[in-house]
Amino acid sequence: MRASKQVVVVGASGFGREALDVIQAMQGNGTSVEVVGVVDDAPSLVNLERLADRQVLYLGTIEEWLANDVSHISFVLGIGNPDVRRRLAERMESAGMSPFTAIHPSAIIGSRSNLGPGAVVCAGAVIATNVQFGQYVHINPNVTIGHDAVLHDYVSINPAAVISGEVSIQNEVLVGAAAIVLQNLTVGERTIVGAAALVTKNVPKSVVVTGVPGAWNE
Repeated sequence: MRASKQVVVVGASGFGREALDVIQAMQGNGTSVEVVGVVDDAPSLVNLERLADRQVLYLGTIEEWLANDVSHISFVLGIGNPDVRRRLAERMESAGMSPFTAIHPSAIIGSRSNLGPGAVVCAGAVIATNVQFGQYVHINPNVTIGHDAVLHDYVSINPAAVISGEVSIQNEVLVGAAAIVLQNLTVGERTIVGAAALVTKNVPKSVVVTGVPGAWNE
C-alpha cells in the first residue's frame, strides 16, 4: 500500500482552516494525504479551540516545528497575506521542506492549465483553459479565472472574484471578494484590488484599487 503524503498546514486562522477543508475533501476523494497538524506563531485562543474541535493538532510555532527533522513532510501555506506568505515559503523551503498543492475536488480545471507548486484552490473555483499559475497562488471559493490568464507568484484571489481572459496578475497581488478584472489587462505587483471593484484598465504596481470603475491614487 502506498504511504500517505504527510503535510503540515501553516496558519491556524481562517484560510488555514479552509485549507484543512480542501485537504479533507481530497482525502474523501481518494487522495493519500495525512495532515500532521498546524503550526502558527501566534494562534488566538479561539482558533486553537477550533482546531481542537476538529481534532487537528497544534504543533507549536514555526521555529519550534522546524527544529525537528521535518524535511520529509510537505507544507501548505494557509496565510492570506501575499507578502507574509512569500516570507514563510522562503523559510520553509530553506529548511528543506517542499510545498503541497491542495485542490478541492469540486474545482473545475480546464485543459492545458498549470497550477504551480503550493497552490490552494478552494471549493467551487472554475479555472478555464491554458491558465498559468506561479508558486503559492491562493484561489478562494467560487472564484472564476478566465482562459489564458497568468497569475504570478503569491497571488491571492478572494471569494467570488472574476479574473477575465488573457489577464496578467503580477506577484503578490490581492484581489478582493467579488472584484472583477476585465479581459486583456495587467495588474501590477503588490497591488490590492478592493472588494467589488471593477478593473477596466491596466493597473500599476503597489496601489489600492476601489470602486466602479476601479480607480487609485498615483
